Amino acid sequence: MHRRISLLGAAWLGLVTAVSAEQTPAARTLERLRALAGEWEGTLEWSGARTGTGPVRASYSTSGYGSAVVENLFMGDDKLPSMMSVYHLDGSDLRMTHYCGAQNQPRLKVSRIDEAGGVVQFAFVDGTGLVEHPAHVAGVELRFLPDDRLVVEFTFEGAGKTSKEHIELKRTGPRRAAG
Repeated sequence: MHRRISLLGAAWLGLVTAVSAEQTPAARTLERLRALAGEWEGTLEWSGARTGTGPVRASYSTSGYGSAVVENLFMGDDKLPSMMSVYHLDGSDLRMTHYCGAQNQPRLKVSRIDEAGGVVQFAFVDGTGLVEHPAHVAGVELRFLPDDRLVVEFTFEGAGKTSKEHIELKRTGPRRAAG
């Protein structure tokens, strides 16, 4: 009898924990990221220390039974992703690991969520591969816009210089099931 009560108590605690986790701004933002699942196209523009423009494609999918969102960015006519980011929760924090074309892996954590405005900002925490390739993504901002549009802006730092990569995307196909 005590074992059954313990199991019911544990199940209830797990349900309460899951429900409360779903109500955090970070969890709601991850849900919003899951809804990006599908194919996107747009343009990129560099400013600051680096300049240039070009076409970009993006693909969003979920992994880990919906616990992670994978963003693949394809620059120009590239058949393989130039960059990949993985978004996931770490407790009440939303985190991002960016697998960069600069051959390093910066890890970022949400620094600001404006749910009403559809803006999410990530700040650099640490990274791997920075000794060999020190230029890295130092910040990311996502802007969820109406009509299936998205802006992704990377702040890139290296050799004492800062550049911004501004990417504007529009969904090109039907939504894929998330999760």
